[in-house]
Amino acid sequence: MHKRALLIAFHFPPQAGSSGIQRSLSFSRHLPSSGWEPMVLTVQPNVYDAQHPSQLASIPAGLTVRRAFSLDAKRHMGWRGRYLMASALPDRWITWCLGAIPAGLSMVRAQRPRVIWSTFPIATAHLIGLALHRLTGLPWVADFRDPMVQPAHPFHKGQRRAYAWIERQTILRCQRAVFTTQGALDSYRARFPEVAPEKFVVIENGYEEDAFGPLELGAPPAPVAGRPLTLVHSGVLYGTGRNPAPFLDALARLKAAGAIDAASLRVVLRAPGDVPVIAAMIERYGVADIAVSAAPVPYREALAEMADADGLLLFQGTPFNNQIPAKVYEYFRARKPIFGLVDHEGETARVLGAGGFHDMATIDDVGEIAARLEVFLARLRAGTAHVASAELMERSSRAHRARQLAAVFDSVAA
Repeated sequence: MHKRALLIAFHFPPQAGSSGIQRSLSFSRHLPSSGWEPMVLTVQPNVYDAQHPSQLASIPAGLTVRRAFSLDAKRHMGWRGRYLMASALPDRWITWCLGAIPAGLSMVRAQRPRVIWSTFPIATAHLIGLALHRLTGLPWVADFRDPMVQPAHPFHKGQRRAYAWIERQTILRCQRAVFTTQGALDSYRARFPEVAPEKFVVIENGYEEDAFGPLELGAPPAPVAGRPLTLVHSGVLYGTGRNPAPFLDALARLKAAGAIDAASLRVVLRAPGDVPVIAAMIERYGVADIAVSAAPVPYREALAEMADADGLLLFQGTPFNNQIPAKVYEYFRARKPIFGLVDHEGETARVLGAGGFHDMATIDDVGEIAARLEVFLARLRAGTAHVASAELMERSSRAHRARQLAAVFDSVAA
């Protein structure tokens, strides 16, 4: 291929603990199908807090991966977890610039890419993208998995100033700024009114088809009579923004009213973070016979559990209104009905509604949750609850997202 792209990504195998590796990894896997040969510039694995060596097997064969020198200010330049803030501006991996900029220039000279792509979070990635763009003149596409400067983040004044400078330079100098949600895009257009609106593009996250293995695409089977309905939530729950307490309170109300019991409903909160704390919360609301706080399982097992469930739960409250959890797209692919506990004004509610999913309740409104959940369970029993269309599933795949990115590369390289 004569069209090459230099991808700058901190999160890349064997890093563990961030879903961000899936976006970078999937682009590196699927871009060749659209005529673009990717090359990856990342960090040496020793800077990762956690590693998962098995992830290395998911890197495409033949992909050029350059791992540049970097240190973690906290672990490599600190003492007992304490370090100078000046050594961690804009972030703890600022030393990555020392290795990545020379390595990137070497890759540009040898491989002649036609476009540079960098992805945030990890502000240093955009700083490297900015430097290579200025030094080479190559068009630059800046990817924002999250907004950089938010009302409460970064908290430290020096870090906030550094973030703000990098963010502004990135928005002004890149050829395209890519966001994962429409809400994030709209916020940047409002904050940078002097920038041409067409510079801002949305490419959402998605699911990886290979992860689902042989899971059939056909219509889901109707619930089996004589067993309880099973609802599953897979992923971390928080005290703020993803608090399951109102949902558990709603279960308790429905149980007290005789609308549900252990024979008719089973709720699995899989890998909620602190499993014992969530289990204690379930006990406190008196629904331990219905709900369970379950330990994490391997990724493919979690997907299989989603596929076997009768319905899937989604928690995404107001603090995350401009974000969409990656599991939304996996839920679409599992082709199961979804019950959303959301802020109706948030991006997650918008994406669910656009996909035809209207079984939603305000995440902290116990009365609304109980009323709408009862309707949702009735639809599950009748086999009339909404599931994703084949078209929605295709649009939500990471292969489709890579085709969207390739189209952006085509436009800026031209």
